[in-house]
Amino acid sequence: MSQSGTLILIMSIAVLAPLLSYGIGRWLPVPLVIFEIVLGVLVGPDVLGWAGAGEVIDTLSNLGLAMLIFLAGYEIEFDKVRGDTLKRSVGAWLISLAVGLALGMLLTGASKGVYIGTALTSTALGTVLPVLRDAGDLRSRFGSVMMAMGAVGEFGPIIAMALLLSGRSPGKSTVLLAAFALLTAGAVLWAMRPRRPWFSNVIAKTLHSSGQFAVRLVVLLLALMLGASDALGLDTLLGAFAAGMITRLVLQGAAPESAGEVLAKIEAMGFGFLVPIFFVVTGIEFDLDALLSGGRALLLLPVFLLLFLLVRGLPVYALAPRDLLGRDRRALTLFASTALPLVVAITTIGVDDGVLKSEEAAALVGAAMVSVLVFPLMGLKLRGERVGSEGAAQGAESW
Repeated sequence: MSQSGTLILIMSIAVLAPLLSYGIGRWLPVPLVIFEIVLGVLVGPDVLGWAGAGEVIDTLSNLGLAMLIFLAGYEIEFDKVRGDTLKRSVGAWLISLAVGLALGMLLTGASKGVYIGTALTSTALGTVLPVLRDAGDLRSRFGSVMMAMGAVGEFGPIIAMALLLSGRSPGKSTVLLAAFALLTAGAVLWAMRPRRPWFSNVIAKTLHSSGQFAVRLVVLLLALMLGASDALGLDTLLGAFAAGMITRLVLQGAAPESAGEVLAKIEAMGFGFLVPIFFVVTGIEFDLDALLSGGRALLLLPVFLLLFLLVRGLPVYALAPRDLLGRDRRALTLFASTALPLVVAITTIGVDDGVLKSEEAAALVGAAMVSVLVFPLMGLKLRGERVGSEGAAQGAESW
């Protein structure tokens, strides 16, 4: 099939997926991304063979992943993700990294263990946030803690990828990361500077015109941070996450009255176009044949799924803030153990480097896909009637 035909098929799936999610959601609240991925697998080379990868589609998919990470970075509320909660989040992730690397090397050897161990520490914040938002729980105390844990679980593996998976010496990688940190700090200082009234006026006046100044500015900030990370030889996801945080500072500081509307437009561009392409292409490129043809790969899938809980979930449970109830701590464990986007990125690097076998990557990605399907559903069930009803009340409490 041609690239244009594949794009039409992908966008058809993007339209069909929310209809299926809405229809089945009356009985079982299945996350939207599951339909996108499963339908992608269905039309991919290993099942119907209707769609395949290509340069244009891969570029759009990479932009979709960048937009997903960007939106995750934008959601970080700095006034809530700080203090004791942030310290606990960082501590939980560092424990996950140590345990993940140790288990990965013990089970698969030193070279493979670094890739697998890093993947086990990730949290799919960009995937979990829409679930919490749709459940009305994003602004609650639980949602804020999950945001902190998820932010570190998203940002930490990206840093680890730059240090451990780049192929450079740790010293050189550290220098490059420091350079990017200085660049980001400069961008943050610029973002926090007071803006003259004309800036917010231009945003407001072009918000509903063809000018769309704010949207274009956001896209420029994303492109600049992606370009900066690429120029330094770092993973572009690092730039995407930083761009999201910087964009929030710019909009909240310069045009708080328009920030919500601007975000809605960016989300429409992301979740309406680019992000679905990433998830559908993830399904299309998923090596189902490698997973099903070898007994070892199929056996590895539940093992990796359990390791997501042990490596990522248990440290989160142990270091969760004490004011959370027991079932909320268990739900937090499940949400934090949900992984996918960074697992796809890390396994792709591992296969390209010739370190991971395709069946091992398929088992790891397959486990991440199951985690997206199972863990948020279990987490929502644990939260039960607290979702929505108490979420608004808790969100209004003072930190």
